[in-house]
Amino acid sequence: MKIPFPFEVLLIFSIMSCALLFGFILRGSLKFLQVFLFPSCLIGGLVGFILISTGIISVDISLLESFAFHLFNISFISVGLTSGSDEAAAASKSKEMAKGAIWMALIQAITFPMQAIAGGLLVLFFNGIGIDLFKTFGFLVPLGFIQGPGQALSIGKVWEEVGFQHAATIGLTFAAVGFLFAFFVGVPLVNRGIRKGQAAHTPARLSEDILKGFVRKNQERESAGELTTHSGNVDTLAFQMSLIGVIYLLSYTLVNGLGGMLPPKLGTTLWGFFFFIGLALAILVKVVIKKLGYSHLINPGVQKRITGLAVDYMIVATVMAVQLVIVWQYIIPITVMSVVSGFLTTLAVVYFGNRLWGFNLERTAAIYGTVTGTVSTGLLLLRIVDPEFKTSAALELGFMIMFVSPVIIGCMLLVSAPVVWEWSINFTMIIFAILMIVSIAVMKLSGLWGRKRV
Repeated sequence: MKIPFPFEVLLIFSIMSCALLFGFILRGSLKFLQVFLFPSCLIGGLVGFILISTGIISVDISLLESFAFHLFNISFISVGLTSGSDEAAAASKSKEMAKGAIWMALIQAITFPMQAIAGGLLVLFFNGIGIDLFKTFGFLVPLGFIQGPGQALSIGKVWEEVGFQHAATIGLTFAAVGFLFAFFVGVPLVNRGIRKGQAAHTPARLSEDILKGFVRKNQERESAGELTTHSGNVDTLAFQMSLIGVIYLLSYTLVNGLGGMLPPKLGTTLWGFFFFIGLALAILVKVVIKKLGYSHLINPGVQKRITGLAVDYMIVATVMAVQLVIVWQYIIPITVMSVVSGFLTTLAVVYFGNRLWGFNLERTAAIYGTVTGTVSTGLLLLRIVDPEFKTSAALELGFMIMFVSPVIIGCMLLVSAPVVWEWSINFTMIIFAILMIVSIAVMKLSGLWGRKRV
């Protein structure tokens, strides 16, 4: 029988949806998953990964990767349309919140180079003992741990075009391991801090909705946003998505045009920065709409739901896209790099977190989840110690992006320097070391690194 329409894309979406829903059911049913606050998207992705790896279901991995790449870009465009919200404005007016946001930004500025240096040194070590690795293999560690699966996939795909075989899968693997550190190490660390009395507002037992991941029948519900258009004309969600679609098209046009004018390697690398160009254009479009007097049509609540949707499905897709055969081929270097980087990251975050002037546990939990997963992971860990977000840590985590963006852009350029500009790994690590030392010095000179308090 000839099928009159192509179904591949929607079938992949359906499989991802089944995995996400199954993860949701498991999270609500199994105590083990509730104790470690594993999100449904990660559980569902792992279930899908097992089903694909065992041959129970057959899925086009390239389609999963495409879904993850585009959803990653959509999430950043949505964040750009949400930026400048009342929460961020309120944070900018508070010196205390600004200090917390800068501290979190500096932690990222320290841990990214640290992980890159550790990964680079281990590449030199493994190459020296006869395990041949591509020169930027170790730089996938910070891309996976700190930047998350979206950027690990995005940059990994670009590196595959210049000779790094299976870079996307390896990057996704590091991202998945980062999530494991966030929950298997982060959750016990936070609980230990609570037991030692380090929480500013000692939390009662986590509510059932946080543990199981859904609201009860008669529980008060949080608003998902507000309508900004009349449903008789166009649905609000459709309108919000149309803004994202327009910005996506603008981003594609700009990247494609600039890429054609640049040298081949640099032009190819530019596609790895699609997310950032989309973010910048989204902020610009929002400014223009505000100048025209229509900013009230962009609802932050609805845009946050779109961001959350994109991130959830992106994580499902990226974990499912990890190919066991390739991971097994590099299991020793992946394991060693993950353990070393995870240990150093944990040590650094806990060390500096113990020397904060206030909200030590809350800020440590938030940034630890972020530098081993995503901002959403950081918020999950924060909710353990501060379920009602009574401290300023949640706002600081969002406000942090303003301070850390220049550093992250620089780091993103540095990890690709050996590919684009033919820098040696040694020279690239020296630049990373300088960046890390400068960040530590800034933390010390600004008074954000004090004496041990806990």
